[in-house]
Amino acid sequence: MQQNQITLKPIKYISGNITNLPGSKSISNRVLLLSALCTGDTTLLNLLSSDDVKYMLHALKALKVKYIIDGNKCIIHGSGQTLFCNQKLKLFLGNAGTAMRPLLAALSLYNNNVILDGEKRMQERPINHLVDALRQGGATITYLKNINFPPVLVKGGFVGGSIIIEGTISSQFLSSLLMMAPLATNNTYITVKGALVSIPYITLTINLMKIFGITIKTCSKYRHFEITGNQNYVTPGLYYIENDTSSATYFLAAAAIKGGEVKIKGIKRDSIQGDVKFSEVLSTIGANIIWNNNSIICRKGNLKGIEIDCNHIPDAAMTLAMIGLFSNQPVYIKNIYNWRVKETDRLQAMTKELKKVGGVIEEGRDYIIVSAPKKFLHAKINTYNDHRIAMCFSLVALSGVPVTLLNPSCVNKTFPQYLIYFSLFVSTKKYNLNLSNKYITNI
Repeated sequence: MQQNQITLKPIKYISGNITNLPGSKSISNRVLLLSALCTGDTTLLNLLSSDDVKYMLHALKALKVKYIIDGNKCIIHGSGQTLFCNQKLKLFLGNAGTAMRPLLAALSLYNNNVILDGEKRMQERPINHLVDALRQGGATITYLKNINFPPVLVKGGFVGGSIIIEGTISSQFLSSLLMMAPLATNNTYITVKGALVSIPYITLTINLMKIFGITIKTCSKYRHFEITGNQNYVTPGLYYIENDTSSATYFLAAAAIKGGEVKIKGIKRDSIQGDVKFSEVLSTIGANIIWNNNSIICRKGNLKGIEIDCNHIPDAAMTLAMIGLFSNQPVYIKNIYNWRVKETDRLQAMTKELKKVGGVIEEGRDYIIVSAPKKFLHAKINTYNDHRIAMCFSLVALSGVPVTLLNPSCVNKTFPQYLIYFSLFVSTKKYNLNLSNKYITNI
């Protein structure tokens, strides 16, 4: 059977406005869970419609959480208590880390009998650092297939106490623990072992917890946390989910490479999302960035190389790697080992696919160096069922040669309309991108 694919034609010029980027995945799944734990109703606006969010919604429904979906608006009827199921239940969570990890922590608080499972790649993504931390707090969790990996059976029992958690693989482990610790019977004292990756996501989690009524004490730059037990989440009533800054990076990069200019509305400089810092990286390498009150503008620049630690923005770092194909000096991205435990081994995958289009690539254990090709090549890109690889490699169409993406529907994980958006670059005679809500609706 022929594999589903799409070929993007060469793009000559980019200029236009984007007004309706989807809501943040990281925020969407966090606030869905926090809303379910509140007493009373919470109205969430600009909720992302994607595979990962659907897995969280399906899980909450199976756990008897009631909600109403109307487009990108969701009203959650909070239970006012921890999640529980008094009968055996199996939840399938696809490859959604933002569902698997927080739900594991949430279900560790009560006497449950719930199996958490996912697709093949999820069963290859380690979860032992979170399991070890929850077990220290009294949780009973059993690996059902391979030690350190899903599927797992969680039976509850977490009461808090002193916990050491490894911070070197994924910030989602610590975020999950932080969100659930206030509901434990006892106070919880967390010490982070090793270098904490993706720190902005911890800041995001703490900010959201505060909006939902929980304040925790942090010490020594997120090395230690003190969380009072027996607290309750309080609904903010109404919460608007920020547009996804990770999704914005592809359009900003496109403008930096081939603009013209692109203006993205609904992105703020003080966003709680870490990938807003991608704009600073673009400015450093030569793009022209302008911030307004509720928008960002990126204009083409003379792109130069950079050597940068991207531990704080690992998702946006993938977009930066693509810019290396168009820069006059190498782009050296380091301290990104956690790429290897994402939807695929992204270091290995990016290296292989970048070479296909002519890139000169050096891969190390936790770094990648990308240099521009002598000549761009038309290639079929294996996306590895990884949404970010598909979105990143759409930028190859800016090179003057087409690019073919295999399994393009993998973008449904976080941005189902991405290829519709991006195809507007090539489908309009003037190569003008204007993504107003009305225009998208009429496609």
